[in-house]
Amino acid sequence: MASSLTKDAPPAGEQTFFGHPRGLATLFMTEMWERFSYYGLRALLVIYLISGGADAKVGSQGGGLAYDAATATAIYSVYVAMVYLLAMPGSWFGDRVWGPRKTVAIGAGVIMVGHLCLAIPGSAGFFVGLALVALGSGLLKSNISTMVGQLYADNDVRRDGGFTVFYMGINVGGFLAPYVIGTVGQTVNWHLGFALAALGMALGLTQFLLGTRHLPEHSDVVVNPAGAAEKKKLALKSLTWAAVAAVFYAVVVATDHFTINWVLLPLTVAGLVIPVLVLVRIKRDSDLTDVEQSRMTSFIWIFAAAAVFWMIYDQGASTVQAFGETKANNTIFGWEMPSTWYQSFNSFFIILLAPVFAALWIGLIRRGREARTMSKFAFGLFFIALSFFSFCIPLMQAADGAHPTMWWIVLLFFVQTIGELCLSPVGLSVSTKLAPAKYASQLLGVWFLAVTAGDSVTGLLAIAGVDLSGVGVVAAEASLAVLAGLGLLATRKKVSASMQGA
Repeated sequence: MASSLTKDAPPAGEQTFFGHPRGLATLFMTEMWERFSYYGLRALLVIYLISGGADAKVGSQGGGLAYDAATATAIYSVYVAMVYLLAMPGSWFGDRVWGPRKTVAIGAGVIMVGHLCLAIPGSAGFFVGLALVALGSGLLKSNISTMVGQLYADNDVRRDGGFTVFYMGINVGGFLAPYVIGTVGQTVNWHLGFALAALGMALGLTQFLLGTRHLPEHSDVVVNPAGAAEKKKLALKSLTWAAVAAVFYAVVVATDHFTINWVLLPLTVAGLVIPVLVLVRIKRDSDLTDVEQSRMTSFIWIFAAAAVFWMIYDQGASTVQAFGETKANNTIFGWEMPSTWYQSFNSFFIILLAPVFAALWIGLIRRGREARTMSKFAFGLFFIALSFFSFCIPLMQAADGAHPTMWWIVLLFFVQTIGELCLSPVGLSVSTKLAPAKYASQLLGVWFLAVTAGDSVTGLLAIAGVDLSGVGVVAAEASLAVLAGLGLLATRKKVSASMQGA
């Protein structure tokens, strides 16, 4: 009887949050405020970068950094790539140095300081702030998810529901941010908007520190402490690379050759090379069994397809956002909607559609027609392709001098959200299924590197001068997603077989 109560109901006297451990409220609010600050910055980033430049909207607020659209897209792409890339060292610090709880607190503090730097006018404060936000996000991202899992015993059936509630925190923050931070930043003052992002993170950090008493004690435990020798070796290696970079850039600046691409290009290359090296290292590990090797082969194919998906998806806040700001007709009954509001549609559609998709998958299972992993993945790619094929229509209209209706962009985000709900949850799930025992925790972090790889490709294209808002380029990206989806469908039996029962 006692065992049954433990599984099906919270222990007697336990403080709960919608039937879940009270600590979930602390983590929910922390994540909500962190995503509030992140998506607020995301909504402002590209239009702030082009403000005052040749690609800015006529009559728009000045005071931005006056970059062209290609450079703004490259900066945005590198930033997002680094957020996901830094999640891996962030998880290492949580496991080996500080423990998840302390790492989240430090990460939130770094994010807050980063937004305060962004609130200082000028390019120096902007780029320092952007780097700090990416670093803090990497520290916080994986460790806060770890703490959600730590709230539940292994046999607690509330676990999946707890992650669903936590996921809603992400989308509540993402939905509200463009209306608050975006509106103030775009229509009042850019730097006041960035300051509001800092305030949001400060609120999240404050309630996290006050609410830590509701978190389990082991959330503050360093599971596998790094030894003094290992820390010293890592510090020495980091300082060496930092010194090499400092000398290199000092020479570039001194010889008057420095441009922003001297920073962007190495980071985009790193964003492609590091995921490849990580996958190769795992695949070549002699400790893996034949079954694990086979599963890793499947994971690599899925990883590559996911990179194509995220390459297109993340342009919603760069290529698409810039088009919505400069070319689209954003008026509704005579009132002009701030273009930053476009960034709220994805979160809104997720909140609206996620329960529908959850019911759909369960309904198909009950009817004996369960959608397989590869099929869901392929449909995710087809929908992301459809979103960019539909984007070609307003792009062609704008090329003829028209200002296409904003509803084309709303449609794009709706279709992309359907694709995300087909692919993203499946990717997380299949990563845990395919992970070799030795890399059970790490492979989830590797999965996020697909975002890094996809955004790095976008960054490289922008740096190379490719017009990412050109109809031909957009159609080519959509076609690549279709080919990737067809490839998964064509090889689904072979890939499924190589999963070896996962």
